[in-house]
Amino acid sequence: MERDQLADFLRRRREAIRPAEAGIADGPRRRTTGLRREEVAMLAGMSVDYVVRIEQGRSSRPSPQLLGALARALRLSDDERDHLFHLADHQPPPADGVAGLARAGLIRMLDLLGDTPALVLSDLGEILAQNRTAVLLTGDHTAFSGDRRYVVHRWFTDPAARAVCPPEEREHHARKLVADLRAAAGRRSGDPTVAGLVDRLRAASADFRRLWSEHEVAVRRADRKTFLHPRVGRLLMDCETLVTPDQRQQLLVLTPADTGTRERLDLLRVLGTQEFPTGRAGPPVR
Repeated sequence: MERDQLADFLRRRREAIRPAEAGIADGPRRRTTGLRREEVAMLAGMSVDYVVRIEQGRSSRPSPQLLGALARALRLSDDERDHLFHLADHQPPPADGVAGLARAGLIRMLDLLGDTPALVLSDLGEILAQNRTAVLLTGDHTAFSGDRRYVVHRWFTDPAARAVCPPEEREHHARKLVADLRAAAGRRSGDPTVAGLVDRLRAASADFRRLWSEHEVAVRRADRKTFLHPRVGRLLMDCETLVTPDQRQQLLVLTPADTGTRERLDLLRVLGTQEFPTGRAGPPVR
């Protein structure tokens, strides 16, 4: 671990980022260059004391999870993120899997979209990042581990994931999820991550086995779906998906499909964060 170099790199990245790039208002009385340490701590979900200690070269070696949180908070590029991991004597995370991180450019787009719900997903349906409005709409989907980090796995194994979707839309949504996974499996032929996920889903769900056997293939790019929100009710949203050139990450943007939904989404932003039950999130988002 290059403790002094790690401290210097994090301090310089913190000072270089503009508050607006991290979604923080840059008021007229602000004298700090870049972000404050407490702002980095808030964005990364860690204590201010830890941020201070790591910037002063006094911390223990940070875990990959902490490094990933710092990379997201500081909006590091892919190269900067890899450098951060190397300085801490960790291997950089792969492009996908548990340690997958949303690309810096997509994170910036989340910030720019502001009041429009938007999420970054892997090609297997792991939600890697959400903006605040998406969290208000769907709950926080970024903290799941194991197979639960995959939207398709939660859909077929957790009744709560299906219950928030209107009954008349569930078959359509299930087919879309399976067809999209088929397309990813075709692109990543021989990938044990994909094969393992499919095998576990086939073992866990008769519905998944039925749909998988039909061999429907369709990449999800545009759709319309209904969200049943516990505070504001029924929301009809148009879903547009932008895919990175390597097709490994997607930006999903959700816009109101009618006036009533727009008004209820405005109300939701005023009401603030909806607390979903522990260990669960809101409606499925793909």
